[in-house]
Amino acid sequence: MTMHIKNTISSRKSYLLAGAALLATVTAAQPTMAQMLMDEVIVTAQKRAQSAQDVGISITAFSRSQLEAMGYTNAQEVTAMAAGVSTLQPNGEANYSIGIRGVANNDFTTNVESPVAIYVDEVYISQMSGAGFMLFDVERVEILRGPQGTLFGRNATGGLVHYVTTKPGPEFGGYGSVTYGSFDRIKVQGAVNTPINDKLAVRTSFSTHQGGGYVTNRLQPDRDLNNANESAGRVQLLFSPNEEVDLLLNARFGEQDIRTGFFENVSSENPDGVLTPTIPNTTLNGFLDNDGDPFSGEFDSPGRNKLDTYGFSGTLNWDFGWAELTSITDFQSVERNYIEDSDASPVKFFNFFLTTDAEQYSQEIRLGGEQDNFKWVGGFFYMDLEVSDTNGAIAPGLMEAFFGPIDVIGFNGIRNPYVANTETWSLFGQVEYEVTDQMTLIGGFRYIDEDKDFFYRDVLFLFPDTSVNGLDPNAIEIGDALTPFTGERKDTNWSARVQANYQANEDLLIYASWNRGVKSGGFNAPLLPTDVFVTDEFITYDPEELDAFEVGFKWDFADGKARLNGSVYYYDYNNYQAFAIIGLDTFTLNADAENKGFELELQLNPVEGMDVQFGIAYIDADVTNVPGITIDVETPLGTVNAIRPGATVSPVQTPKWNLNGLIRHEFPVATGAIAIQVDGQYRDEHTFGLLETEALTEDGYFVGNASISYLPEDQNWSLRFFVKNFTDEEYLLQTFDLSGTLENGGIFGLTEQYFAPPRTWGANISFEF
Repeated sequence: MTMHIKNTISSRKSYLLAGAALLATVTAAQPTMAQMLMDEVIVTAQKRAQSAQDVGISITAFSRSQLEAMGYTNAQEVTAMAAGVSTLQPNGEANYSIGIRGVANNDFTTNVESPVAIYVDEVYISQMSGAGFMLFDVERVEILRGPQGTLFGRNATGGLVHYVTTKPGPEFGGYGSVTYGSFDRIKVQGAVNTPINDKLAVRTSFSTHQGGGYVTNRLQPDRDLNNANESAGRVQLLFSPNEEVDLLLNARFGEQDIRTGFFENVSSENPDGVLTPTIPNTTLNGFLDNDGDPFSGEFDSPGRNKLDTYGFSGTLNWDFGWAELTSITDFQSVERNYIEDSDASPVKFFNFFLTTDAEQYSQEIRLGGEQDNFKWVGGFFYMDLEVSDTNGAIAPGLMEAFFGPIDVIGFNGIRNPYVANTETWSLFGQVEYEVTDQMTLIGGFRYIDEDKDFFYRDVLFLFPDTSVNGLDPNAIEIGDALTPFTGERKDTNWSARVQANYQANEDLLIYASWNRGVKSGGFNAPLLPTDVFVTDEFITYDPEELDAFEVGFKWDFADGKARLNGSVYYYDYNNYQAFAIIGLDTFTLNADAENKGFELELQLNPVEGMDVQFGIAYIDADVTNVPGITIDVETPLGTVNAIRPGATVSPVQTPKWNLNGLIRHEFPVATGAIAIQVDGQYRDEHTFGLLETEALTEDGYFVGNASISYLPEDQNWSLRFFVKNFTDEEYLLQTFDLSGTLENGGIFGLTEQYFAPPRTWGANISFEF
């Protein structure tokens, strides 16, 4: 029973809100930019419409017009204006994930699923390497906070983000959009809707993004990094033989091939994550990058991210009258080849790589209906996920430092292939019973059966001196550094939901809920050949269980010109799956955790043509009983930065305070209208790992954006000029603490810092036909 927001067009007089008073003032002939934030929720399993303000779930949703007005063209950008929600890039451009209320995954190993689920048209996306897709021809985006599992899809402890694309319709038409901006980048997207007859329609959508990069490689200044070179397309066919049945077929692809893998090299000669930016790096032959420019460096081996995705799905809806049947069948594939210059220096020391070859098949069947004051839904979900990945490094400098001259030891790198197969099925259901006109009780349950097989090798390789590909066919396999690991696990879990909704009046809903969320256990894939890591203790981790308690309200007031939604929550975890970086290895470890906090989201239409949005979130999260990890056995790493036994730390990328705001003023001119918009987000101090060292800490920052749009009267086109990050804020998206030299028990003697893009500008022209 998937919920999604139906954004009804009102007028230019309100971009964020639509209520009875506002809808009554519709006068504009061209409703391009003036859409409300939320009007109706459609529960597709039951074919019923319901105001989002009457649904007791913390939801933030964006319409197509809002996404266009904010200039979002990537799936991960939508979190900026959602309180308590953040985008994570665990390893630069290689992976994306989303964190909600401190529930996040910073692991870039692709056999690890995120606790926040991502859906496109009700289809679950398991691979984080495929989650940074282009955003085009999208009808709306919905962000649901809190555990999900009793209504549809894959169970998730943190929440979900659902991207709903525009479907084929009965009329011929479409749109086009062209954007040109900084670094000679050009984005082109568009769609054509073609009705074949009164029962069949086709919609074809396409997007491409091309241009230069914003990072200068001083060793190869003509080949800038983090350039744009990506395209995506989608074809949808909708067959509606009658009013009761419709079948939607979807075929899609995405591809990216960019120069990336850049990091700012900050000297960190002392162990324990202490930055020493003025001290040359002895491990890297005295290299020191202290020019103060985070968007330039000296990379002897520029990185690359090559990503190819495709998928096919079929969605059947059949209304029997007493109930509606929904069937969603999907197949998707993700292939990725990523490599980076990890030492970010002119020294050929350590180039980390990741590859992905994943295939996912899923089937979901739901049946839902309603009788009088009773509403129900039940369903079945099945997924078969086959992942054949590798991680490793082309690391002549590191191997020589550890083991001796390359011509003596015979290898200069490692390649770790691993295969992870997941087969899972679930039965789920939820009922709603209206006790009175004001009180509704809700109960839901889900049973989960999940099997995982895992095979892992840690293999020494001799790569050619010129190799820039972790899967280089000319690399010579030397042999296993450790005994291969084989593991399997079978988890049976359950999740549940109990909730009460109280509709105090037509403008105020109060709700209280308890949710039990679960996420199955899994396997880590270590990088370095270290005996202590390739054991059951470190490779396997157990399922996490979450008891989530929440009280919230949704209130419309001021004659429909204002809306205030708020929620307070308490999360109690058992076997919390915490992310930790230990030396060069990443691990998911079981610990305990408690999260508590609140969110408030306010939308106003104070005067005609002006819209204001403000969001604030507070998160107080602690990870406790973290396993103590100190590597003092005989390993090449010696004693590295470690987590203190029983430590209490903060989850990764979880700022205590998160604020966002938007002001938009639209006013008439002689030939149409002008819209001026300013929006921004503030994130408090947060860390990128459980160690909480100086090297892993990002101070609070504010990022602001501004735009001005021209909307001609009685025309089908618009023009928009924009600046992103107008304060030119330099802030970190990710950082890795590789502090300390080999002599003092450290690693590279540096900290890798991955910065967000600098200030950029652009101009966009869009048209409809």
